[in-house]
Amino acid sequence: MKQAQRLVVVPSPILLFVDADACPVKQEVYRVAERFVRRGTALKVIVVSNSPIAVPRADFIERVVVGAGMDEADNYIAERAGPGSVVVTADVPLAARAVKAGAETIAPNGKAFTEDAIGMALATRNLMSDLRSAGAITTGPKPFEAADRSRFLSGLDAALMRLTRAGFGQAQPQA
Repeated sequence: MKQAQRLVVVPSPILLFVDADACPVKQEVYRVAERFVRRGTALKVIVVSNSPIAVPRADFIERVVVGAGMDEADNYIAERAGPGSVVVTADVPLAARAVKAGAETIAPNGKAFTEDAIGMALATRNLMSDLRSAGAITTGPKPFEAADRSRFLSGLDAALMRLTRAGFGQAQPQA
């Protein structure tokens, strides 16, 4: 007599990585993530920093403190990001690595990093770095404004919606 197999449903969560050192939109990430979790989306927020920072106590939020070395947080995120994940960072080289790995990548000002635009963003970043090294006076980034926060909220929501429509964050049947 053939024995029936039991079907187990295992969620395949969306991984939302936050490059948390100096990230001005951590609270917004937590709010948007909580909204998706309450809707039944399997989602894990991974807050990565070089030093301990406070994060809300929630099952869907994990704090990871990496070593203080150069690019430790970036390396942690880049090694784990891929299709079905979102990376929140203002760091253009990390964004390039995340995009290359297939992750949805968004800056705190709401700007999405895409395969089409990442080359230009890297070139601009490198040019400005070279100009600063040569002693040229350059301006820093413009101040973070309420409109940036609003664009970020819309961009993060859109990225998570794209992933859920693609089947990420949904329960996957396993035999």
